[in-house]
Amino acid sequence: MTQHPPPGPGFGPPPPQYAPTPPPYAPQPPYAQAPQPPYAHAPQHPYAQAPPPQPAAAGPDFLAVDKRNAVVVDASGVAFETSGLTVEFRWPEIRGVHYRASPDGKALMVAVVHMDGRFYECVVEARPRTRLQEWFPQLAWVLGHYRPMG
Repeated sequence: MTQHPPPGPGFGPPPPQYAPTPPPYAPQPPYAQAPQPPYAHAPQHPYAQAPPPQPAAAGPDFLAVDKRNAVVVDASGVAFETSGLTVEFRWPEIRGVHYRASPDGKALMVAVVHMDGRFYECVVEARPRTRLQEWFPQLAWVLGHYRPMG
């Protein structure tokens, strides 16, 4: 059996002369100090701008688009775009989201029910028609992620 030389400097614990020493005892003052109050927030100027909104947490999303309309479901909520106009609904203001195929089976119909009972709908044409059958499970999964049945 061969004997290895002891490790060089830098290996193992420090020699006793280099070991840290405890700090000297600091005597306490004879009187008790009052606890310091927590820092107060600086008053904000009445015209100060609000901080920029934080991006939504990453999560699954759903997108259905045709030539004129679109439906987006993501971590922030549901958005409808119809002929260039966009309406966004945040999750806290949504009572429910419903969807179905149009009566002719050529489009996806998505409805948002607002907390105050108002009802909004967007219709997205599915081309080819088989795309509608792809959208249903995707939309169900994304909605279940953000609004689980409970």
